Amino acid sequence: MPDTITQLREAVRDVPDFPMPGILFKDITPILANGALFKRSIDLFLDACSGKGIEKVVGIDARGFLFGSAVAYQLGVGFVPVRKKGKLPYRTDSSAYKLEYGEATVEMHVDAIEPGEKVVLIDDLLATGGTSAAAVKLIRKMGGELVEAQFLIELEFLAGGANLQGVPFRSFLKY
Repeated sequence: MPDTITQLREAVRDVPDFPMPGILFKDITPILANGALFKRSIDLFLDACSGKGIEKVVGIDARGFLFGSAVAYQLGVGFVPVRKKGKLPYRTDSSAYKLEYGEATVEMHVDAIEPGEKVVLIDDLLATGGTSAAAVKLIRKMGGELVEAQFLIELEFLAGGANLQGVPFRSFLKY
């Protein structure tokens, strides 16, 4: 029987030319649709958090919410959403980052993380690292101790980890 990583890798669907020509999109919805595979993916994140004293899980809009909230639930800790600008209802702090085709901004509630809280950042994909780097800035600005950033998938050829400002990170599926 194939191991978890092999099964997850086999379930990821390649979608050519999405969201624009020349992009090969890594579609995780087959993992999400399969209860056993979704559980195994969450278990990978949980194992990676073990023994780290995590007090908050930060998930990046939108697929980071799927993994991050499940991890927070299992750990019995709070979940903090990092959302696109204008989507959070309370006072926020923001961080801008560059995209291939412009600039974007993410936000976090100003009271989401207490100074000194141990935080893990979770998202589905590490590509260029721009969104994750913006989230790192927000976590640090709030005074959170960012223990690690974790990703289901990493596109290694884009070297996004270099943008994480020295934060330890791990990814489970590497392309």
